[in-house]
Amino acid sequence: MLAADGTLDRDRVAALVFADADNRRRLNAIVHPLIGERMIERTVAAGDADPQAIVVNDVPLLVEGGMRDRYDVVLVVDVDAETQLARLVKQRGMTVEDARARMAVQASREQRLAVADLVIDNTGDLAELDARVQEVWADLRARVGRGMPT
Repeated sequence: MLAADGTLDRDRVAALVFADADNRRRLNAIVHPLIGERMIERTVAAGDADPQAIVVNDVPLLVEGGMRDRYDVVLVVDVDAETQLARLVKQRGMTVEDARARMAVQASREQRLAVADLVIDNTGDLAELDARVQEVWADLRARVGRGMPT
């Protein structure tokens, strides 16, 4: 699974895990416990350094893993399926088939939105996305000052 330069060949790994549920489960069983440990370590360190720190975890499989209750606030960056497909093809160089296969094994848009406390609409351009991120960041900072209610 290594490229010629010794780095992980992400395309080969993706081809194996998105085409076969058993391969995906095996990879997740190896990787997820290590990621979980590292996230806990970094969260504790951030809290030790600043009790009002805002720790952001990027959790792609939050819905699939039933992890919603582990977080004070769940933020979903949302885009419709057609835009998601087009971006995977254009920005990541995936084939339409590979992009659809990846999307098919992920939580649906409806499932992600159902667990969201906050939503960032990502259908616009980068300036619109940046403006919404700034709004959400201000909201999160205000929540910390109020004891972080959801």
